[in-house]
Amino acid sequence: MTNIYCVGRNYALHAKELQNDIPTAPFLFLKPTHALVCGDDREIVLPGGKGDLHYEAELVIHIGKEYEKGMTVDEVVDQMTIGIDFTLRDVQTECKKQGKPWLQAKGFKNSALVGSFIPFPGEEECKKTFFSLEKNDQTVQNGCIKNMIFTLQEIIDFTGLHYGIGRGDLIFTGTPEGVGAVQNGDTLRLFWGDQELGSSHVRVKGE
Repeated sequence: MTNIYCVGRNYALHAKELQNDIPTAPFLFLKPTHALVCGDDREIVLPGGKGDLHYEAELVIHIGKEYEKGMTVDEVVDQMTIGIDFTLRDVQTECKKQGKPWLQAKGFKNSALVGSFIPFPGEEECKKTFFSLEKNDQTVQNGCIKNMIFTLQEIIDFTGLHYGIGRGDLIFTGTPEGVGAVQNGDTLRLFWGDQELGSSHVRVKGE
């Protein structure tokens, strides 16, 4: 069964835009497998009536073999894509205030959107390419993993040593600044450089 790990606050400017402290170690949370949905131009249904619903575009890596201490990220990761970590922002804010886990804000169905997977070129090559998210044909996020607080290698080592990583696991590696609201009827497109890896059409249920 695939684990869906997500790294929070991995870009300094994103942490600042949400007025969060910058972490000193990778900050991880999980999404259920039922959260996973393919961005293959399908309509996806997301929850309404719960306050702001935000997109968070990020690089997603696919684990090709079980992690053992000392392995490099280039040995462990075989594929990658761009994905969206959908977040019920108002719900998340309330969870933070009450000291509760983020599951209600991050783990709902279709909250882990992924584009088509492509071969992983290696961490250093990935640092040379920007990824982006378009909403209704306007670029709303643009980022590069060279700006992450924790590198892919640091994420792999931390996750593997503390929780374990196996074949088929996914890791959402964090979102850059520019997160914002998703509305009913929005079309979202995911790009790796100039290559479109996925798209989806949003239907917000309950609006």
